Amino acid sequence: MNMQQAAEFADGVVKGTIDAVVPPVQWTHGESTHGGCGEGAAGTGSVTRRAVIMTEVSAERRGSFVGVVERYWKKQGYEIRNVRKHKESPAVFAATPEDFRMSLVVGYKGQVFIDVVTPCMTESEVSPPKTQANGPDYSGERPPTPNHHSDFWSARTPVG
Repeated sequence: MNMQQAAEFADGVVKGTIDAVVPPVQWTHGESTHGGCGEGAAGTGSVTRRAVIMTEVSAERRGSFVGVVERYWKKQGYEIRNVRKHKESPAVFAATPEDFRMSLVVGYKGQVFIDVVTPCMTESEVSPPKTQANGPDYSGERPPTPNHHSDFWSARTPVG
């Protein structure tokens, strides 16, 4: 597998993760990066694909949001490596059997970040993600804090 093929696989992990969240959330692509794997790994590289959830996830719903993703990742056969249970900033970290490493981290104002980092692959050109985000395109700039309201995910009551 080369870096482009790995990036496409990572794009599928990001899209599948977001699609597993019901009700749906608004999201945009974060900055995609790639580079060499360092000394002793000539001719190889790694890619990082990122997504930013633009829907505000309230403090009362963040644990539920992380739980949805954790269950989805387990169902896909991914290994859950760590779960950070924190009211304001919960997170879950996982890996595929091929060692693609994923994280979902809730940050400032309930903004959710999803990253997928590929293992070292044969070096190749890497094109931008082809998956379609359903939120505004912030290419070349930092996305703002969450600016989309969801009657469900932004609610100030726990999931009951």
